[in-house]
Amino acid sequence: MAIKTKGLEEGYLPEELKKVLSLVAGEWEDVIDFNLLKVIHLSGAMTNEVYRITWPTTTDDVERNVLLRIYGEGVDVFFDRDEEIQTFDCMSKHGHGPRLLGQFPEGRVEEFIHAKTLSASDLRDPETSALIAAKLREFHTLNMPGSKDVILWDRMRNWLTKARKLCSDECAKEFHLDTLADEIDIVEKELSQSPQGVVFCHNDLQYGNIMIDEKTRSITIIDYEYASYNPAAYDLANHFCEMAADYHSETPHILDYNVYPGLEERERFVLSYLSSTGNEPSETEVKKLVNDVEKYTLANHLFWGIWGIISAYVNTIDFDYIDYARQRFEQYWLRKPQLLPLATKAISTDVDDGSADFTP
Repeated sequence: MAIKTKGLEEGYLPEELKKVLSLVAGEWEDVIDFNLLKVIHLSGAMTNEVYRITWPTTTDDVERNVLLRIYGEGVDVFFDRDEEIQTFDCMSKHGHGPRLLGQFPEGRVEEFIHAKTLSASDLRDPETSALIAAKLREFHTLNMPGSKDVILWDRMRNWLTKARKLCSDECAKEFHLDTLADEIDIVEKELSQSPQGVVFCHNDLQYGNIMIDEKTRSITIIDYEYASYNPAAYDLANHFCEMAADYHSETPHILDYNVYPGLEERERFVLSYLSSTGNEPSETEVKKLVNDVEKYTLANHLFWGIWGIISAYVNTIDFDYIDYARQRFEQYWLRKPQLLPLATKAISTDVDDGSADFTP
């Protein structure tokens, strides 16, 4: 049975969760009473419900903290939860992210990181952006267990099958679900023609998944639900696309592509990414990766567009997933002729007049 998250803030804790929290708090000798805890909802999550749990201690003005993550309903359609936990645990052993402190069927308890979660505007700060780029390059060097094959394309195809089963006829028609399999094939074929730098990718590098210690200026990347091996260019493309979002605004689902990073900003990030290992890249290397990243934004729009459609049917978080998906697909259709002109032209000449325009 799913936990009623509203009840958590009102002080109701299911017995199984209470046991896990008691075991965690029991590790600290200075906690006054395991039952004297506060539950603070943390906003901005799009998939899970996230809470800060605090206990008073024998030292005045000092609290013990953990992070409680309640899994969103239906989100297991997107990834294997056991694999995600394995990744989480492995990342912790590599010295990345928080430690896993406890589990229960509907969620888990994590170490609370005393660092600032970035805001949308933080991504645009040149110094912070350079730190993120260097950390992402470090992330990409991790040797993680499991398959090291690119998962992006098959994951999208699997999601598309699920979206078709969930969608109404009206929804399927609006989002052209009958032709999206062809679009995935086209983008995969076009982007796979150049050498792929396949690495362990985060795949969801939005500002809410990046934390910074304001004293040491060290970056921590968190939340690995979608992490897998993919082309590095895809991960950078995802990060750039996320710069159009502000999930803490009054309309968190609205994306503003007017603030998508310009060429100079993208080149600066790529330069920081490539040079973070101590080797100065050539201008040609920087431009090539920048171009590859732009093309992979198409895959990113397809990925999160399909995700948005499914989420609208399986997730109860207050977020307009359908309109989010609509904006993602609008960007895909807008940018595809610019980024893959030959593929777009080939399609238009292979269909009858009146059928060439696949755009919404």
